[in-house]
Amino acid sequence: MKRLILVRHGKSSWKNNLPDHKRPLKKRAYNDAEVVLNAFEHFYQGGAHFWTSYAVRAHETAKLFKKRLQVPDEDFEVKEDLYTFNQNEQLANIRSYSGDKDQLVVFGHNPALTIIVNFLGDKKIDNLPTTGLCVIDFEEDSWGDIKKGKTILTLFPKNLR
Repeated sequence: MKRLILVRHGKSSWKNNLPDHKRPLKKRAYNDAEVVLNAFEHFYQGGAHFWTSYAVRAHETAKLFKKRLQVPDEDFEVKEDLYTFNQNEQLANIRSYSGDKDQLVVFGHNPALTIIVNFLGDKKIDNLPTTGLCVIDFEEDSWGDIKKGKTILTLFPKNLR
């Protein structure tokens, strides 16, 4: 069995004229992460491998989760390939995971993540909002074989306030 946890990066700032991948988090993103983590930490069983896009907004969001969930450095990886908005590229990244963990947490970007949630999960969503989290379980034994799973948890900041 495999468990995929998808997390969209926190709300980012458009204040400064920065390249897209360098945009920082807004203050709201830290508050959103706090409320999502308050709900998620009771659900999370530990032992996952964490992957994050190198974009500042995704990496900073992932580091908030890493700290709160006490993820060891060896289970936390920044991946350049995860900076994509394309669902096919993102799904190929997920299916390429060759580590020994049965849980993979991916911090990335829309529209790719929303499309993947709807493609792989059994519950449709309109949009995975910033700092939104979705957990999908699969019966398959290999990441390369995951197809259709069961959506077992969605956490959206606005629903947790």
